Amino acid sequence: MKTVKIGVIGLGRLGMEHATNISSRVPGAELAAVCDVHAQRVEQVMEELAVPYGYTDFAEMCENPKLDAIAVVSPSALHPQQIALALSKGKHVFSEKPLGTTVAQCKQAEKAVEAYPDRIFMLGFMRRYDTSYMQAKKIVDAGRIGRIIMIRSYTQECIKTIEGAIQFGPTSGGEFLDMCIHDIDTFRWFTGSEPKELWATGDCYEFQEFAEWNDADNASCLMKFRNGTMCFTFAGHAAPHGTNVETEIMGTRGILRIGSVGTDSLLEIMSQDGITRQCYPDFQRRWHEAYIEEMCEFVRCIQQNRKPEVSVYDGTACSKIAYCCKESFETDRLLQYQG
Repeated sequence: MKTVKIGVIGLGRLGMEHATNISSRVPGAELAAVCDVHAQRVEQVMEELAVPYGYTDFAEMCENPKLDAIAVVSPSALHPQQIALALSKGKHVFSEKPLGTTVAQCKQAEKAVEAYPDRIFMLGFMRRYDTSYMQAKKIVDAGRIGRIIMIRSYTQECIKTIEGAIQFGPTSGGEFLDMCIHDIDTFRWFTGSEPKELWATGDCYEFQEFAEWNDADNASCLMKFRNGTMCFTFAGHAAPHGTNVETEIMGTRGILRIGSVGTDSLLEIMSQDGITRQCYPDFQRRWHEAYIEEMCEFVRCIQQNRKPEVSVYDGTACSKIAYCCKESFETDRLLQYQG
């Protein structure tokens, strides 16, 4: 099949993860261009990954006729306009979440995708491509744990990355949109339902900087879905032990747990401190294989001319729920979800 030549916009932590994967770990793909507002960063990555084209102007990159697709890994507020521009220039588009930082932006992205039905668009909800979550979904769909009673999902970043979280905070859309959105997608994916009502709470327990943009350093939300399922999400920016993402799915005939110990190592350290295990140091390490698999699926969809499971409408739905959580957090009220 034809090699899919991809350009990446945004060369931060996650942008570099995708760029590196495309350059060497995604069959059928070629990293043909990179783009970032920092020229020195562009030059550095071009040399490091042997990339033929480099840009500081996204529109200029989209004009490159040799590119088949664009991976959007830029600041969240830029996603909708960059999605629209890339599609209009004949490119297939992979975009990291969130789809936009407002519901209006998400609707803008929907219109752009609808205007180009011959293009492939995919949103980066990587948990759907993580081996453990895919196995759990098959078990749930087969009815092996009965009816789902409750799903709880924790997403905690390591305190070692707190400076980056604070720097990104003002443009992130807030903890519910930036972090809990993956839990929200997990809830919708496993239940096939939507929230009915929700109540969110949280605070700045250590890092008061987040209060400057009406956010929290730790936050949670309890939701009741229309099919009766209870869902609980908790997100934190400063876990002392490392990056920790765990999900528990409780059914009437069984329970599934994913990532109850956040590590990819079987190493146990026995010392005067007892027995310890080292956790993932950052989110890239935890989701590395899922990032590769989701990009592989994006390339396969282009080569086979088929639509991915994750659609632009999933992005809008998750963003609407996240903003309802944010409103509940800011007003301290139980809210009926009208999505």
